[in-house]
Amino acid sequence: MRKSLQVSLIAVFAALHAVLYFMSFGLWRNWGIYLAPIEGIVLGPETGFFSALIGSATARLIRPDAAWMFGVIAEPISVLLTGLLVRGRWKPVLAVYGILLSAYFASPTGRALPLWTILDILLAMLLVFPAAKISHYLFNASSKRLPIALALISFICIATDSLLRVFLLVPCGLYSAALLLNSEALYAVFVAAAVDSYIEDAIVVIVSVIVGIPLLLSILKLKFLRKNGDRD
Repeated sequence: MRKSLQVSLIAVFAALHAVLYFMSFGLWRNWGIYLAPIEGIVLGPETGFFSALIGSATARLIRPDAAWMFGVIAEPISVLLTGLLVRGRWKPVLAVYGILLSAYFASPTGRALPLWTILDILLAMLLVFPAAKISHYLFNASSKRLPIALALISFICIATDSLLRVFLLVPCGLYSAALLLNSEALYAVFVAAAVDSYIEDAIVVIVSVIVGIPLLLSILKLKFLRKNGDRD
């Protein structure tokens, strides 16, 4: 990707990421998560990471959030891992899942929380390898499997965001250090957030398919996406 084009794309997607943050209402995460799968697919791991990082950090500098560290860390890393996955590099993604989930289950606080609250994360981990194997359909405008690949990648992207937030909240102890919650309060908040998380999973997949498919079909006409989509 040419340097000037790369800088332009970072600026455009970072601005979109920030705007979606300001438009957010409803569930517990901001609307920047709806852009994350497209950022990873179109921009790739490195460029996508910087785009999401600049967008999420800038938005929270303008409108501070008490839980700013969750979005600023989880959003860009989930885009980075999505970018790796759609380029067929599934091993680093699976390694991150293994390490972070091991830390969660090694934590007494994590083990005390209901297992059903992270079933989407566990399912996403199982789908990492299959998603990497069909991700090449994302770069084939004539493929009838493009919607399936996009839906699968989008689900893993949003689940990865959840995994990173859970890791920061529970094993890293930010529930008490940053949010000043005790164990009982954490349980109530975690369960309520898990319900919202499953709803957000569905919304992200639906939005990605409805908005992402025409967007990808348009962008596929540009040579930089085909080149950026080359697999390792």
